[in-house]
Amino acid sequence: MTDTQTQMESSASEKSIRTGADISSAPVRRPPRADWRKRGEIALLSGPALLMFVGFVIFPVMMAAFYGFFKWNGFGWPTEFVGLDNYLLMVQDQTFRDAVAHNFAIVVLSLVMQGPIAILFALLLNQKIRGRSLIRVLIFTPYVIAEVVVGTGWSLMLQDAGALNSLLEKWGLGALQNSWIADPSIAIWSLMIIITWKYIGFAVILMLAGMQSIPEELYEAAAIDGAGFWKTQWSITLPLLGPTIRIWAFLSIIGSLQLFDLVNIIWGQYIAATAGTSTMATYMYQNGHLAGNYGYGNAVAVMLLLISLVVALVYQRFVLRRDTEGALTGDSGKARRR
Repeated sequence: MTDTQTQMESSASEKSIRTGADISSAPVRRPPRADWRKRGEIALLSGPALLMFVGFVIFPVMMAAFYGFFKWNGFGWPTEFVGLDNYLLMVQDQTFRDAVAHNFAIVVLSLVMQGPIAILFALLLNQKIRGRSLIRVLIFTPYVIAEVVVGTGWSLMLQDAGALNSLLEKWGLGALQNSWIADPSIAIWSLMIIITWKYIGFAVILMLAGMQSIPEELYEAAAIDGAGFWKTQWSITLPLLGPTIRIWAFLSIIGSLQLFDLVNIIWGQYIAATAGTSTMATYMYQNGHLAGNYGYGNAVAVMLLLISLVVALVYQRFVLRRDTEGALTGDSGKARRR
């Protein structure tokens, strides 16, 4: 074999080796059947939930928006088109504006009253004290009681001839007796006390769960540095509890904007407006369902949805953004941080 033939054979073998390497390193394309199978599994698993969501959430919202443009008594197909008259009447109604103001007052007062109390209770229950489990049960029990039971019980206690005024009279404090649910200057505070008593357990459980997720090594390091109890809570617990507090605040805001059952049960369908405790939901129920004007009621429902949506988006944009960005991973998280 000549040198020329040897060189030709070696170059051919090297070419075949490189070609083989290229072939082995080339990406293997999945067969189309596997992709369709994966998509079919996703559709099969998520399809029922998606249909339920569209049928019971999206479709009713669309129909409410449609009915809001009509004057409709709830029977048959609406035919009396009024356009934006329902919305203009709503904005011009002082009672509706008062209801919106009451809702936002409840939002602020719920955050101010429930937040600090829940954090203090969670700090207490996070310590090793006797009867801790019993205290947790007692705090969380009002949250699981039905609103009808809570509203009925409190309404009986806060009536003019109710248990609270009777106790004040027996204790010689008759000067403190008042119309707790009828006086407009006091009724809103009575409502806030009831709301705080009812929902403080949920806030405490969330705060306690957030505290228990904080590494114990941080507290040990703070103790070695000589930090006291309150200094430790201020410098370690509260900053690391921030995501939990923000999530709880979001849930509290949305719940306060949609408050209906307690107000309607305690103050009734007509008294709530005069007592200064009406909400957008009670206004919708009174002027839509009870008045037989379902077109107007649907318009109020759409307005309530829009207000809640705007508040949720603003809160998401300016408050929860740091938490959602911190949860992102991969290229999307890097691109968002840039």
